[in-house]
Amino acid sequence: MQEAPLLTAEPTRWRDLSVRVASAVVLIPIVLAITWVGSIWFGLLVASMAVFMVIEWSRLVHDSRPIQLALHSIAAIAAALLPPITGTRWVIGGIALLWATSMVYRRMTNDRQTFWSVVGIPYIALSALSVVVLRNDSQFGLIAVYWLLFVVWGADTLAYFAGRTIGGPKLLTQNSPKKTWAGLAGAIVGGILCSALFAWVAGLADLLWLCCIGALLAVVEQAGDFFESALKRKAGVKDSGALIPGHGGMLDRVDGLVAAAIVAALVGGARSGFSTPAGGILMW
Repeated sequence: MQEAPLLTAEPTRWRDLSVRVASAVVLIPIVLAITWVGSIWFGLLVASMAVFMVIEWSRLVHDSRPIQLALHSIAAIAAALLPPITGTRWVIGGIALLWATSMVYRRMTNDRQTFWSVVGIPYIALSALSVVVLRNDSQFGLIAVYWLLFVVWGADTLAYFAGRTIGGPKLLTQNSPKKTWAGLAGAIVGGILCSALFAWVAGLADLLWLCCIGALLAVVEQAGDFFESALKRKAGVKDSGALIPGHGGMLDRVDGLVAAAIVAALVGGARSGFSTPAGGILMW
């Protein structure tokens, strides 16, 4: 008897590509539209994303304990919604107070203090604050957030394709065994190209400097990915959640963006002040 031919399976490395593309096609226009509108709507978008991050972080690190979930959530929501009302300094002070309360509560309940139990509030709240502060720059806020998004998406996309097409030596096998040096190189190229293209279309000057910043943020974006991979490895999970098809949880989707946003806000704030950080990151 003649054996039936075996069906050729889709290559494992591309198995999630169609789902990732479909998710991006749905989500990216929504994010861009709300970013364009700005104001309270952008704050609500950032707050909702930050709360999803908190839920996942609380489950992975704090066993979803209600007090920790509440403290982390309040810090995230305050970071996203209060800067236009109270100013950045008061928000940072509130985040610091909630951070201290979280650590004291963990000590009171005799829970062992770990690196991951300490960094959750600043990691989530400061990243939300960074994006909001960038967007609230009245002159350059919109274009700065768009530029940041395109640099991060470009870096992440080229890292994905370079890593899965070229492969080669692994980067950090202990924390993220699928990441390669080729993927990192692809991320840097993607960050540079997207920064240059966006700057050219937007008519921004100092193209060379923006390419350098694009390369820097691409490396930071990859570092954010490694950071979240280390958290998942510590928690013994593959994904932080199942919120977004093809991407896992919210932490999985924005791990690179939050790291890049913090660095972009710090660079912009150091150059032009934290009331107008968007101009500081774009205008060289």
